[in-house]
Amino acid sequence: MPVLPRCAPSAQATDARGIVAFLDAIDGVAGIEPHSLMLLRRGHVIAEGWWAPYTPEGLQHLYSLSKSFTSTAAGFAWAEGLLDLDAPVVSYFPELDSEITNPRSRSILVRHIASMSAGHSSEQWDRALAADYADPVRGFLLEPPDGTPGVTFAYSQSTTYTLGAIIQRVTGQTLTEFLRPRLFQPLGIEQAAWRQHPPGRDIGFAGLHTTTEAVARLGQLYLQCGVWEGRQLLAPEWVAKATRAQVDNGDPRSGSDWTQGYGFQFWMARHGYRGDGAYGQFCVVLPEQDAVLALTAETEDMQAVLDAAWTHLLPAFEGAAEDSAEADAALTRRLTGLRLPFPAGQEFAGGEFTATRSVLPLLKQITLAPDALTLYESNGITTTLPLSTGSWPVSGHLAARAAQTDADTVTVHLQLVRTPHKLCFSCDLRTGMFEVEWRTTPLGERRDDTPLSAFADPGSANVS
Repeated sequence: MPVLPRCAPSAQATDARGIVAFLDAIDGVAGIEPHSLMLLRRGHVIAEGWWAPYTPEGLQHLYSLSKSFTSTAAGFAWAEGLLDLDAPVVSYFPELDSEITNPRSRSILVRHIASMSAGHSSEQWDRALAADYADPVRGFLLEPPDGTPGVTFAYSQSTTYTLGAIIQRVTGQTLTEFLRPRLFQPLGIEQAAWRQHPPGRDIGFAGLHTTTEAVARLGQLYLQCGVWEGRQLLAPEWVAKATRAQVDNGDPRSGSDWTQGYGFQFWMARHGYRGDGAYGQFCVVLPEQDAVLALTAETEDMQAVLDAAWTHLLPAFEGAAEDSAEADAALTRRLTGLRLPFPAGQEFAGGEFTATRSVLPLLKQITLAPDALTLYESNGITTTLPLSTGSWPVSGHLAARAAQTDADTVTVHLQLVRTPHKLCFSCDLRTGMFEVEWRTTPLGERRDDTPLSAFADPGSANVS
């Protein structure tokens, strides 16, 4: 991967103290757990950090930030004359023409699904699956909009899924295959995996797993109006369309960054625009400041992250501090040795526990030793993970920590390092039983017989 240039914040007229203040506002704060960060100014990386066990080369589930990559695929298809924004969606699925008879369904245009304005007034994905699990496009089109296409906004996975399905139909390739020579290879993005449903169709609205730096590079491409290393990759006209409000989505005076308008799979914001995904996956592009913020995290308060960026980063971009060398050094120290917090308590000597309550019905038993955690699933899968004092050792896509948190309780944190998510075990020393719950629940369809590995591996589940 070609290396993005690195430099101190002061070299790009940025006050490192503001970046430290931003980190202080999101790290170690209740309800927000950052996992990775890259901040670019004027095309240079001026701050970056990964909280162990997350690493620079690790893939991350981007959730709905995947939509901005789907938008980019649409931009390439549009520029190549394969996609007509003003064509009816049903025209791309002639096999459904005789079934889709409602005038409102037939009036949904490609630009409407690209801008979340297909006319349905609520999330429609579950209803599309219920209508036709094998072909959610058919399920989507069978439900007439209850509002006006092109006017009624509703954030709905069905629209992006259908956009992705059209791109795959007109190109004969999955989104991943279509983007590889046009986006991934030119930007030096070496790893990208997309979940599919049905097999062979990338879902488009979520499920893309790639690195934080890939997110940063996508943001920089848009900031540069589609130019990369002097070459026009993405049409500047598409960048302009995708990153301006195509539809109103609320009162922009509300102070929320989710009511500033919606483009083509990008949110408008109080400052700049962004792609984002559930639980704190961000690609924030700030044209006025010539900056990009790529961040992954686990939080249910995404507005708080953006508020912290506006409060601390925007002033930092006004110029370097007088004591810039000292401020840059302080930031370097702040970004050194980052890690997720461990469960508080003492090292545990060992024990065996049986499930009394579990969000994963297959997980029946665990065994703890001073240096290992073993998970036993009723389907016969056994997974042993190393435990190490003072670190987060990673095995496959998992990392674990354990501690005796009081006289009767052992707490285990199991981090799924390709996702934002953590499983929290509470083991009762008196009864030999354990309970386990998600700290934040993975989104998407899962069955009771879903193995633990399916939550960590991007290729192991069809719908996410």
